[in-house]
Amino acid sequence: MEHTRRDFIRQVGAGAFVAATATAADARQAAPATGRVLGANDRINVGFVGCGGRMRAHIDRIVRRAKENGDVQAVAVNDIWDKRKQMARERTGVDEKAVYHDYRELCARPDIDVVVIASPDHWHFEHAMTALRNGKDVYLEKPMTYTVDEARKIAETVKASGRVLQVGSQYCSLDHFWKTKKAIDDGLIGQVVWASGGFGRNSTARGGEWNYKIDPDATEQTLDWKAFLGSAPSRPFDPARFFRWRCYWDYGGGIAGDLFVHLITTIHYVMGATMPETVLASGQLYRWKESREVPDTLNAILTYPEGFTVNLSSTFNNESASESGFEILGTEGSVAFRGDRLVFTPENVHENNRWVVSSWPQALEEAYYADPKVQASESPGTWPNTITAGSAVWDETGKDATVVHMGNFLASVRSRQQPAENATVGHHAAAAAHMVNLSVRQKRAMRWDFTAGTVQQS
Repeated sequence: MEHTRRDFIRQVGAGAFVAATATAADARQAAPATGRVLGANDRINVGFVGCGGRMRAHIDRIVRRAKENGDVQAVAVNDIWDKRKQMARERTGVDEKAVYHDYRELCARPDIDVVVIASPDHWHFEHAMTALRNGKDVYLEKPMTYTVDEARKIAETVKASGRVLQVGSQYCSLDHFWKTKKAIDDGLIGQVVWASGGFGRNSTARGGEWNYKIDPDATEQTLDWKAFLGSAPSRPFDPARFFRWRCYWDYGGGIAGDLFVHLITTIHYVMGATMPETVLASGQLYRWKESREVPDTLNAILTYPEGFTVNLSSTFNNESASESGFEILGTEGSVAFRGDRLVFTPENVHENNRWVVSSWPQALEEAYYADPKVQASESPGTWPNTITAGSAVWDETGKDATVVHMGNFLASVRSRQQPAENATVGHHAAAAAHMVNLSVRQKRAMRWDFTAGTVQQS
């Protein structure tokens, strides 16, 4: 199964998207230092920038892989809060000298091959560009950047330098997404006209989603407030903004940047799309008004030139919205993602005053199973198969999505082939999410200029 996934991602995932463009002058200016050349038996040396909650998961997985496979190792960590520095040092087992306050010192180490970045959104650009300029490959948490222009510049730098960068929307590394892409390409659900998805959360017990605990150990003496602010507007020391940065426009993209970007990445991946041509969105802050600026309820309509529309919705005031999952609907059927489960349902067709269920044409089924990659991972009778009634179900098994996604990235670091969610893919997903936020804040539709690669008011 793993071999099939890697083959597919190399052949389809990266090639399905338009590459970033850069002039020769841009390429010369952006080209960073050359990284260490890895031998077949060399370990990949990893440095970690921004060691908060999400990074703990990445650190633990790298450390576990180091013990199990011996092909990777943690060598350095960075953070601006003393307590997180200590935590990261203990989890990685690195020497005290390998704990950095200044991310630039970590990125400059010649023995580091990969920099994993999980800092607040407004720092993604500077952290990633510094790593790239020092000849490092980069695993960059989603959304790729805080602004559209920043993501474009990173994509240009990656193209000019030949570095490997993967964005952390891990779901596009799961088997059922490439299965869905193939099913759609083969016409299993007919003409795709609509997709819908969303997230429902209700973290009332902790005072609202993203209202994380404010650690009393974070003081002006232990936390470098100026380093946290970076390019953001200057403000007095406020640990709430450090721990709950997703709640504020100064540092993040709210629901669109944190959650919608996953769904947008999925749509672009399975549909072979690049960008929506128009986005219209609305958002409201109904609760938690004392502790955030970004909406707790968000709705968006994205219209794609390929001929389909996407509806995205989310609220932090009710859990049941998450039960709907994510669905792609076509004229002959639909596929729905429900956690680790993928469900194919054929469309009911009304003929001669009776309802019948359409089935997968025999010729299409035979062509599907003639594909060697399909034969390597499934057989008729699993998913998808000829359906005469009801739905077909395929359950995702195996490793956690983030483990697989990181594994695909590390494989690309060795092969020097671009991963599924490369810089261009990440740029487009982030740009679409930014269009949602721009539409909310400006109260008007946004349009993507495919020629200039910029957002325009519609």
